[in-house]
Amino acid sequence: MIDLEGIDFKKAGGLVPAVVQHARTRQVLMVGYMDARAAAATRESGWVTFFSRSRNALWIKGETSGNRLRLVSMRADCDRDALLVEAEPSGPTCHRGTTGCFDDGDAPGVGFIPLLADIIASRRGADPETSYVARLLSGDPRKAAQKVGEEGVEVALAAAVQDDAALTEEAADLIFHLLVALEARGVAFGDVVETLRQRHASSLAITER
Repeated sequence: MIDLEGIDFKKAGGLVPAVVQHARTRQVLMVGYMDARAAAATRESGWVTFFSRSRNALWIKGETSGNRLRLVSMRADCDRDALLVEAEPSGPTCHRGTTGCFDDGDAPGVGFIPLLADIIASRRGADPETSYVARLLSGDPRKAAQKVGEEGVEVALAAAVQDDAALTEEAADLIFHLLVALEARGVAFGDVVETLRQRHASSLAITER
């Protein structure tokens, strides 16, 4: 979605704040400012472009470092005086070399799951002799599926008779191997989340009838 209709650029002297969020992990990466030209340039080029107040000019994020932000969506808030930009970074967003500008590490909270899915995907071409994930991904996807079954049993046992620490460890193993199984079949974790979202929306619709 790219929604620039009716944005109130005049409210703050021609500029609006633009919050940049990682499209998959939902981590807030940075905040910049856009004028109407920067917003239009972002939409037309597909690369997040800001207005530099110090240079009084447009600048494409990462045009020097190569760490650009590929536009996924852009929309205004309810007052039409701020923008939320969802993007996929090609490298560290902050000039300090960190993922984002708010000192919260790499994809905090549940945002780490899609990041982990990306890491698992990157292991597909690794040497199976040195990479456990590469071994699971090589050949028959039933190898990864078997691990999901085994870890599911371990989670059930931990939930029934073991302590919280054991349950947490086993649940982490299950989620990890589930991500590997999804990668083995070429299914994106985002598709699973979307299915859950749709089910939730459907249950709400039924409740409200």
